[in-house]
Amino acid sequence: MDGTLPRKGAGAALRHDSALKHTTGEARYADDIPEVPGMLHAALVLSDLPHGTLTALDIAAARAMPGVIAVIGPREIPGKNDIGPAGKEEPLFADPIVEFAGMPLAIVVADTRDQALRAAQAVKAAIAPLEPVLSIERALELGQDVVPPQTIRRGDPAAAIAAAPRRLSAELRAGGQEHFYLEGQVALATPGEDGEMQVVSSTQHPSEVQHIVSRVLGCDYNRVTVTCRRMGGGFGGKESNASWVGAAAAIAARVIGRPVKLRLPRRVDMTATGKRHPFLYRWTAGFDETGRILGLDALMAADGGWSLDMSGGVVFRAVTHAVNCCDVPDLAITCQAVKTNTVSNTAFRGFGGPQGALLMEDVVHRVAAALGKSPEDVRARNFLGVGGNPDELPYGQRVEGDLLERTWAEAKSGSDWDRRRAAIDAFNASHPTLRRGLGSMVLAFGISFGLRHLNQAGALLHVYFDGSIRLNHGGTEMGQGLFVKIAQVVCDVFGVDLERVAITATSTAEVPNTAPTAASTGSDLNGWAAHNAAMTIRGRMAEVAAQKWGIAPEAVIFADNRAWAERAGANRWLDFGELAKLCFTERVSLSATGFYRTPDIHWDPVAMRGHPFFYFTYGAAIAEVIVDTLTGEHRCLRADLLQDCGRSLNPAVDKGQIEGAFVQGVGWLTCEELWWDAQGRLRTVGPSTYKIPGSRDVPPVLNVRLLEGSAARVDTIFRSKAVGEPPLLLATSVWNALKDAIGTADLDLPATPERVLMALRRKR
Repeated sequence: MDGTLPRKGAGAALRHDSALKHTTGEARYADDIPEVPGMLHAALVLSDLPHGTLTALDIAAARAMPGVIAVIGPREIPGKNDIGPAGKEEPLFADPIVEFAGMPLAIVVADTRDQALRAAQAVKAAIAPLEPVLSIERALELGQDVVPPQTIRRGDPAAAIAAAPRRLSAELRAGGQEHFYLEGQVALATPGEDGEMQVVSSTQHPSEVQHIVSRVLGCDYNRVTVTCRRMGGGFGGKESNASWVGAAAAIAARVIGRPVKLRLPRRVDMTATGKRHPFLYRWTAGFDETGRILGLDALMAADGGWSLDMSGGVVFRAVTHAVNCCDVPDLAITCQAVKTNTVSNTAFRGFGGPQGALLMEDVVHRVAAALGKSPEDVRARNFLGVGGNPDELPYGQRVEGDLLERTWAEAKSGSDWDRRRAAIDAFNASHPTLRRGLGSMVLAFGISFGLRHLNQAGALLHVYFDGSIRLNHGGTEMGQGLFVKIAQVVCDVFGVDLERVAITATSTAEVPNTAPTAASTGSDLNGWAAHNAAMTIRGRMAEVAAQKWGIAPEAVIFADNRAWAERAGANRWLDFGELAKLCFTERVSLSATGFYRTPDIHWDPVAMRGHPFFYFTYGAAIAEVIVDTLTGEHRCLRADLLQDCGRSLNPAVDKGQIEGAFVQGVGWLTCEELWWDAQGRLRTVGPSTYKIPGSRDVPPVLNVRLLEGSAARVDTIFRSKAVGEPPLLLATSVWNALKDAIGTADLDLPATPERVLMALRRKR
């Protein structure tokens, strides 16, 4: 689809539809819904050991406490004790094997939340301990996997490495990350007639909540309705996690027969819900004196935690993004997710892509250090589709080398790289303890779900005969601006103002069988679905207007809140509402569903080849940091970000996404450290011990630009491109700048002050 985009529809830089509500507190979240008479509150009973056999659960003291209604365990579950999203059984309540410290054992229901929380603490669990596995290294030794090794192979890497003029081996560790959404996990379950269950859930995937709830209740999907108007952040943490929280609330509601709300306190939320996967990297590369990487043999081992959860998709995206924007002629890259006795790690913004891209950045920087070259020169020497290098990734899909090269060139020139490089070198030569560094990152990120069947969306649209429009689709709003973007698409089709479109809560009762709002596909999928529904109704309306005016339906134009046409030099027009009323009078339906499925994607999981992504988006960043070499403390002083959003549906929203993703990525790579003690208990369970980025962690100078003139070359909605996840990878430029500042490529993640100091000491 091409053409000029009107300012009030798709392409306009409009504010988020709930922006004012967010700032005034009017935005209503799940926990803000007024409590109905008879509603109860629930709290979870958690294990304090990482591995063992549950032999007894003493609930007597808890049951006798004021306000306590019930203590519900696995034996009281009406259906199956299984919350696994991906086919393998994963018990909600331990029965009898305890797999991690923080695993739910039971749920307490009481008149008030405080009563439920106190009673949950009073439940005593007897657990016969078993030896836990608490590290990736130990799991690799034991051969424990939740996702077996997957290898992408091309050519003969062993021979290429052996024949290369230079060789290098290294190991890198990258930590996980807590989602730390502002609104924690919450669900409100209300039982109804004939076994029905209404669930209000803070979820990115209402359909999955519906499926898991129906499984634990032992009923059909049509008995369960799940709604979500908005979330206070998600970042992947409200895909599978939200499903089991909703299931626990629904079990309590079904057993007791009254509405039950389950809202996890921050400490419980951080203890019991999954994180970004930590990774261990081991690799050997062969290269020449120009920096051309000739062969690579790499292992990427992710910590999957105790169960499969969503690790399969994370492994897939990590291995398909491991070379990022670089070409390696001969390679073997293996990725797997090992099983440990920690919380089951899950989806997180980027879904394995950021961890995968770290591999090639580590290779590039260590090769550059070995050759005495800049990492920028080595990376550019290996760019896909540039300078004679092939443009085909190891699994067969091609990237657009011209866009890749252009993105880096514009980012470099726009950041005043050469002048700043000289100024930083001069500063470092003159200062005894402070060091500045300049780092970069270039990304190529594939857009589509790794599972082909998830690449679909539906929408339901009503036009009322006053001209107002009601929009519903399968996407969910978590602050990212999806709802306003889809509304802009509908406005564009009908030529009406945004105020005419009512944005409504996502509901499994209105649009069934939806995919999660994830993988940066929300606008791509739901935008097309809403567009198709709107075009169906517009076509019907055009036929009514055409019949009235005696013209062809194709001659009817929708713009400026009107339908109009030119005939023999005289304009004919009707207000949009007038035409809607005429359609009603003529008994024409003004309701339609829309559906979309992503074309041209396929994957062979045996050959590990295919075309799994509809398209790639590109980005580049340059970051400047300063490091105190006496303490290891550091700060990002400036960041210049350039992101390819195609023809942006909403530049204001997209820039906000780029800023937020970058800062969240900086947190993952520099200050957010998850720490378990020797007994396998997570000790960083709140903002006092887990450091998320604050206002001082945002660079004082943060320049964000969208790549201009880069409309998508495939048929995306209005030729736009995804923006939710790819910019998180731009934060890798800060890690690279830190390595530049301290003069070593050996720096594990997160690059906390302690790790920076240790890297400095190893260098000495």
